[in-house]
Amino acid sequence: MGDITTIGLDLAKSVFQVHAVDEAGTVMMRKRLRRSQVLAFFAGIPPCLVGLEACATAHHWARELISLGHEARLMPPNYVKAYVKRNKHDVADAEAICEAVRRPSMRFVPVKTAEQQSALMMHRARDLLIRQRTMLVNALRGHLAEFGLIEAQGLHKVARLIAIVMDETDGRVPDIARQVLKMIVNQIEDTQTRIVGLETQVLAWHKSNPVSQRLATIPGIGPIIATAIAATVADPNIFRSGREFAAWLGLVPRQNSTGGKARLGGISKRGDSYLRRLLVNSSKQAKTDLWLTSLLSRKPRLVVAVALANKTARVAWAVMSKQDIYRHAAVAA
Repeated sequence: MGDITTIGLDLAKSVFQVHAVDEAGTVMMRKRLRRSQVLAFFAGIPPCLVGLEACATAHHWARELISLGHEARLMPPNYVKAYVKRNKHDVADAEAICEAVRRPSMRFVPVKTAEQQSALMMHRARDLLIRQRTMLVNALRGHLAEFGLIEAQGLHKVARLIAIVMDETDGRVPDIARQVLKMIVNQIEDTQTRIVGLETQVLAWHKSNPVSQRLATIPGIGPIIATAIAATVADPNIFRSGREFAAWLGLVPRQNSTGGKARLGGISKRGDSYLRRLLVNSSKQAKTDLWLTSLLSRKPRLVVAVALANKTARVAWAVMSKQDIYRHAAVAA
């Protein structure tokens, strides 16, 4: 047991797989563990390097292992997949994780704190409720269209349709349909109330987090985006530059280059899709930037939005890494 230096831990809901090797890479142990046995097992062995895939519950287990004195490292599952020799099963996955975590060129995912995960949970819940609200609004529009009642696009235009549904004297909606549509309207209003409540919690967390407050000084970034970045990026120094951070968000072209000839496609869309969507959507609303105005005269609006999102991401990395507020002159230099 004392010779174990590295362990690959394949996470699961109930049955975990352990693959342990010594410093020379010799297999010392292959073992299956029930969920209730994991902490007791790691508490009984000397501190060592433990590799895990950055999947569901991975940050929780990493924090637990660190508290026991082990060095826990999380890796993107796509990077670990290359080390699976043949068929995929728990034993092969644990062995691949053990092999991957020993590679000097491997890229690791910083372990998030419970506070960061709680902040991200607010964002995930808000995003879920917004999708549900959109579904309800689309259902209301579709049902009322059957009676010739149509309004322009936009969430703020739905208020007119809701007023029609709630007006008992409006004969354009049959009584049976009105009772059904009222349930949809009540669900929309209840969902909207919950969204506002979550946004209030996000704003409170933003005011208590210095990183989020610094990010909010950047043009185009408000409390929602600032808190999302602050909670997602545990350590900005894992990126060597702002360009690398933008690439991690998938805001750079895909490459399929060979023979010295560069072939660039659309954006790669790798990394955190939620952050990328927030940055691109916020960039669509920007109109005051002189560089943006010049670019809009030459490029399609969506291309410009992605370019501005890329620029905003690079500035956000600089603000986080330098631990300073946004200063236009310093960034421009």
